[in-house]
Amino acid sequence: MIKVEHLSKKFGNLVVLEDVNIEIREGEVISIIGPSGTGKSTLLRCINLLERPSGGSIFIDGVDILDSKTDVPKIRQKMNMVFQSFNLFAHLSVMDNLTIAPVKLLGKSKKEAEESAMKILTLVGLADKACNFPDELSGGQKQRVAIARCLAMEPEIILFDEPTSSLDPTMVSEVLSVIRRLAKDGMTMVIVTHEMDFARDLSNRVLYMDEGVIYEEGTAAQIFDNPLKEKTRAFINRIRSINYHINSPRYDPHTMSAEIEAFCEKQILPLKTRQNLLFIVEEILRIYIPHLYTTSLEMTLAYSEKKQSVELVFESGGEAMNPLDKNLLPDESAESPVWSMMQSIDYQRVNDKNRVTLILH
Repeated sequence: MIKVEHLSKKFGNLVVLEDVNIEIREGEVISIIGPSGTGKSTLLRCINLLERPSGGSIFIDGVDILDSKTDVPKIRQKMNMVFQSFNLFAHLSVMDNLTIAPVKLLGKSKKEAEESAMKILTLVGLADKACNFPDELSGGQKQRVAIARCLAMEPEIILFDEPTSSLDPTMVSEVLSVIRRLAKDGMTMVIVTHEMDFARDLSNRVLYMDEGVIYEEGTAAQIFDNPLKEKTRAFINRIRSINYHINSPRYDPHTMSAEIEAFCEKQILPLKTRQNLLFIVEEILRIYIPHLYTTSLEMTLAYSEKKQSVELVFESGGEAMNPLDKNLLPDESAESPVWSMMQSIDYQRVNDKNRVTLILH
């Protein structure tokens, strides 16, 4: 349905996309992942001609949409886009948001458009919100309305530009469940996303973008479990864990806590787990502080999707000893409630370093 050949996009001297080539077949779900600022959203905007490419070709059902003779508005009716910021008309009800374009652009009667809109609202679980206005809805509900408005135009292809990135983690699942339903119904979709579990479970293919090119593509299993290229491997490892090098007792705990909170939000971890994790990190680092005058500390926080577990690993130098051995700690540390929050504590001596691995409940 979509064929992109040698696509490029420049903003002045800045090259955002360079020689991008893709083919997307009918019914495929393609997820595009990669670091921020690597051209993922720009690629979608070029496919939808919200940005004019600097070079290359884009074919939709065999029609070159960059050809000056092409009826772009007609092609656009086959392909719609859902943005991260909803873009609903605030002064219109949910029903009017869904019916205005089908009436004006598809020539439907108001009655026909409303009947279709109600079916779509039922599909996304918002039939009872038809008369509400956008400011009366939660973020997740607004995004589901945005998807419903897109479906009201009867598209053959939907482009999603990070549809959950502006949502509270508790609202992400309700939007993703609607997209899963569309995939099950055979809708052709291209999704720029940071939801890695979602991309793994739903995609026929995953494209990893870096520095304006499609650096690697393959099945979800290949990209997430056995990426072939170094940058892809580094990215996949990085999104599943964060690492800190602490070489002084005067480290910045506030920045660290903010980054841990952000990591937990990306993994959609429960609030209680986040609170426990922050408390554990604070307490354990307090124990390590005396050691930081003579050695450095590596702390790694990782989340296992398969095991649904949070792991903390602390590596420090010095003589062979377990810094978290309760028999060696002052009474106030040994009796801290932090120990009851952990499923297991494992000590190993690895490469002349003391490694302690904590698994949270």
